[in-house]
Amino acid sequence: MKNNYAIIMAGGVGSRFWPFSTQENPKQFLDILGIGKSLIQLTFERLSKVCPKDQIFVVTNDDYADLIDKQLPEIPKDNILFEPVRRNTAPCVAYGCYKIHDKNPNAKILVAPSDHLIIKEEDYLNAIRAAFSSCAHEDILITLGIKPTRPDTGYGYIQATEISLESNKDLLKVKTFTEKPNKELAEVFFESGDFSWNSGMFIWSSKSIVNSFKQNMFEIHDLFKDGFGIYCTDKEHDFIQEIYAQCVNISVDYAILEKADNVYVLPCDIGWTDLGTWGALYNQVEKDSKDNAIVGKSVKLYNSVKNIISNPTDKLIVIDGLEDYIVVNTSDALLICKKDNEQKIKQFVTDLGSTKEYKKFI
Repeated sequence: MKNNYAIIMAGGVGSRFWPFSTQENPKQFLDILGIGKSLIQLTFERLSKVCPKDQIFVVTNDDYADLIDKQLPEIPKDNILFEPVRRNTAPCVAYGCYKIHDKNPNAKILVAPSDHLIIKEEDYLNAIRAAFSSCAHEDILITLGIKPTRPDTGYGYIQATEISLESNKDLLKVKTFTEKPNKELAEVFFESGDFSWNSGMFIWSSKSIVNSFKQNMFEIHDLFKDGFGIYCTDKEHDFIQEIYAQCVNISVDYAILEKADNVYVLPCDIGWTDLGTWGALYNQVEKDSKDNAIVGKSVKLYNSVKNIISNPTDKLIVIDGLEDYIVVNTSDALLICKKDNEQKIKQFVTDLGSTKEYKKFI
């Protein structure tokens, strides 16, 4: 594992999980599942089985320095990379990968979000090991594709060709990436059998990703290449502060993966969910006899079915006659929303943030 590295992307706010997730304490640092561990702690534990702990990096921002220090004390200080401003995933990935490449030009890198849930861990680890093995010998960019279980409109989709990698027949050359489709298109994708969900997890060698930035997103490459020889020195902080303001705001999918001609997908069944919404959490946790999912304590239900109730407080919640609702109670806010309208929660947060009176609650 000496050349295996990982980057955990942990700068997001998780606004669709409001009010449990807030700007001060976003969902990756929360015990969403009620098991005594946060999502980022679960991610770190998982990755430490395929990478040495001192070769796992976290990209986040200054606001979460104390949370990282408290929850992941095993990570070396130099492995915690702070973004001065949020510029989407392409600069985030570039920062981590270019720094790792400067340390070890033979590195193989796994890039993973901090807040995903993976049930079939051993299948996941085997997929990562196979991907690491392939990218060590091939100039390829690998994305983990998730075999769809339903025509979900909340995920991006990857269409694969029938062209496989000679050294690993499970790796299929990517034909197209499609952002979150409408319901009709999602049903077409699901029925075709040619598509995977885009998990947002990537594996590549540091050489391949640096070269791909150079070829496909030179504006970012031109900034981060000047850090070679500066990363891991006392000059790194000032260098990053200077260049980040110049970075374009773009995802790594748009910047690299949709342009490069050496992208392969590894379709897998790993019990994955990105836990991006309350509905996604509802699908993963235990239900009572009326299909209610209760996360927390002190909840009493009457004549209520198919709800998800989150109550991390000591306050008693009594509900009668509710069906297919999200109810989230925190010390600062109460959300009551139809499950079918969960995509509106992000807009609720935006609206609250634009109002001086309510901004403090997000």
